[in-house]
Amino acid sequence: MSQSLQGKEEDVAKLLAAQAHIGTKNVDAGMKDYVWRRRIDGVHVLNVASTLEKLHLAARIIAAVDNPEDVCVVSARPHAQRAVLKFAKYTGAQSIEGRFTAGTFTNQITRQFKEPRLLIVTDPRTDFQPVKEASYVNIPVVAFCDSDSPLSHVDVAVPGNNKGKLSIGLLYWLLAREVLRLRGTIAPTDPWDVPVDLFFYKDPEDVKAMEEEQAAAAAAGGEGWETAAPGQVAAEYAAGPTAGDFSAPAATAETWEAAPEAGAAPAAPAAPAGGDWGAAPAGGDWGAAQ
Repeated sequence: MSQSLQGKEEDVAKLLAAQAHIGTKNVDAGMKDYVWRRRIDGVHVLNVASTLEKLHLAARIIAAVDNPEDVCVVSARPHAQRAVLKFAKYTGAQSIEGRFTAGTFTNQITRQFKEPRLLIVTDPRTDFQPVKEASYVNIPVVAFCDSDSPLSHVDVAVPGNNKGKLSIGLLYWLLAREVLRLRGTIAPTDPWDVPVDLFFYKDPEDVKAMEEEQAAAAAAGGEGWETAAPGQVAAEYAAGPTAGDFSAPAATAETWEAAPEAGAAPAAPAAPAGGDWGAAPAGGDWGAAQ
């Protein structure tokens, strides 16, 4: 199996895993040529081979632009804004994510006025304003189109699911990889070292929860007793005790009964025989006159 055919099969597997071939229940008249079949539940399935062919065609058009900054990528969908930013970063294109200001391509007085030579949109229905203005100034448009997307003023339609989080990121990742291969940045047979996960949309709540979990784990790891390193413990054990010599013989009963050292206090008198403290001593009279 050739490397090009193997790479094509891997791309098809990725598109199927990301559900980039799943359309909607409605179909536009211009998108019937890209629909493979209709499922029992009424959802149209797009042709994956047409998706790859149009991706290669769009990549050739983008690579033909001499200045990468003359390519403008627009997306009003929140799920596609991360993919748009990453695509613009790796290909050197301009990006407009979020709300599109009317007159960006037609009104020269505005600060954000742009004159791109090529426009890429995520959804022709959502991004109708930039597509309409591009038609006024003769800017070719490349659009990711679902089964129900209108094709008016669209020059190159790339069939694909433009509503899913994974499919949008994967389509932009494949397009950026093909552009870099045509420009010679990466070899045609070498895999791209940028993971596709960077193009996927991430929910801010999920990101915040993940950061909180990492902070809690770090705080829990910092608490507790400090433990010595295993090497340090082994070295101290091999060196032996430092405060004293534990190999000395232990103290015995005779040691405790030995005579006291010089300057020590005299020992207390022993109790008399019989245990009677009131009896007079044998050697003297306690009641004798002083």
